[in-house]
Amino acid sequence: MTQVRIPAAFIRGGTSKGVFFHERHLPKDRMARDRIFLEAIGSPDPYGRQLNGMGGGVSSVSKVVIIAPSKRDDADIDYTFVQIGVTEPVVDYDSMCGNLSSAVGPFAVDEGLVPATEGEALVRVFNTNTKKVYHARFPVAGGQAVVTGNQAIPGVAGFGARVALEYFDPAGSRTVGLFPTGRVRETLDLPDGTSVDATLIDATNPIVIVAAADFGLDVTERPEAIEARTQICERLEMARRLAGVRMGMAETAAAVPMSVPKIVAVASPRDFEDLSGVRHPADSVDIVARAVSMGQVHRALPLTLSMCLASACRIEGTIAQSFARRTAAEADVRLGNPSGVIAAGATVERSDAPGGWSVPVCRVVRTQRRLMEGHVCVPMLPVG
Repeated sequence: MTQVRIPAAFIRGGTSKGVFFHERHLPKDRMARDRIFLEAIGSPDPYGRQLNGMGGGVSSVSKVVIIAPSKRDDADIDYTFVQIGVTEPVVDYDSMCGNLSSAVGPFAVDEGLVPATEGEALVRVFNTNTKKVYHARFPVAGGQAVVTGNQAIPGVAGFGARVALEYFDPAGSRTVGLFPTGRVRETLDLPDGTSVDATLIDATNPIVIVAAADFGLDVTERPEAIEARTQICERLEMARRLAGVRMGMAETAAAVPMSVPKIVAVASPRDFEDLSGVRHPADSVDIVARAVSMGQVHRALPLTLSMCLASACRIEGTIAQSFARRTAAEADVRLGNPSGVIAAGATVERSDAPGGWSVPVCRVVRTQRRLMEGHVCVPMLPVG
C-alpha cells in the first residue's frame, strides 16, 4: 500500500498544536476527509499515544485546522476546526479551538491568502463551526508573521510574538444564546441520586460551570491525580452530558458530543503550584479552575472555555461569580489553572436577552509558531 502526500503545516497555537490544511488540497467528500484526518493524527489508538500519526496522546494536540479564503464581506479567511479523538475514531466538528485560532491569521499571511501589511496585520476570521467572526492582530515583518517577541503564556516554554484576539458577539456559538435555558443557574439531578447546581453558558463555546467542592475535587491537584479519581471524573461527565441535553445540544445524554459542552470545576482564589513547579499565591488569581476536554483533564484551560468562564465571572448569580474575586470591569479575569494563570477579558452588559445579559466581546492574548511544513503522508485506503 502506497501513501499519498498532502501539503500541510504543523503549528502551535497557544497551548495546542494541530495539522493545518488548505481546503483546496482536501477531497470534497466529508467521509474521505475524515479518514485522512484520522490517519494523519494517528487515531484511533487503543494505547492512547498516537505514535502512528502527528497527535501526541492528549486532546490539546489531537487537532486539525482547515483554511480557505472567505466569501463573506466581514471576513478574510474561513477557519474550520476538527477535534480528533485519541482512542476512539472520533472526528468532531462541533466546537472551535480558541488556542489554534491564534495561528489562523499568521498562517493566512504566511501562505499569501491575505496581503501582508508591514507592522501590524489585522486578519478577520470566520469560524465555520460556531458561525462567529473574530479578529487577530499580530506583527508582520518581511511579508511573514513574526514569531519572536517578549510575550509569555502559561503552559508554553519561552516567549513569542503577541497575537491579540477579539471575539465579537460570541454568545450562542452552538446554542440559542448566552444562557440557553434562560437562567444563570440550573440544578442537575445526576444518575447517582445527587444534585448539583451549575451555570450553563455559551460564549465562544458552550461550557458547564460547577463548584469543585460539589464533586470532592481539589483544584490545586495535578491533572493526572484528578484523572486517577475515576468516580469524580464519572460524575463530572454525567453532569456534562445532562447539561448538554438541557442546553439543547442533543436529545439524550448519550448523544451529547464529546467536544462540547466542556465542563469546568471552580473554586475561590488560593495558593497553588503549576505543572512547571512555579508557586502562584492566591492574590495572583481571581478564580481557580480545572477543566475536562474530550474526557481528559486539561493541562491548562481551553481558550474558548477561558473566555466563557471570564464572562461568567462578570455576571451576577453564576456559579463562577460566586467564587471569583471582584475586580474592575475593564480588567482581565485571572484564571488559575494547571499551567499557571491565563488572563481573559470579557465585556458584559445587561440586556433583555434570556438570562438578562449579553457579551459584546471577549479578548485574549496568545502566541503561535509554525513548527514544520511540507506534506503529511497518509496510506491510500480502500474505498468502502
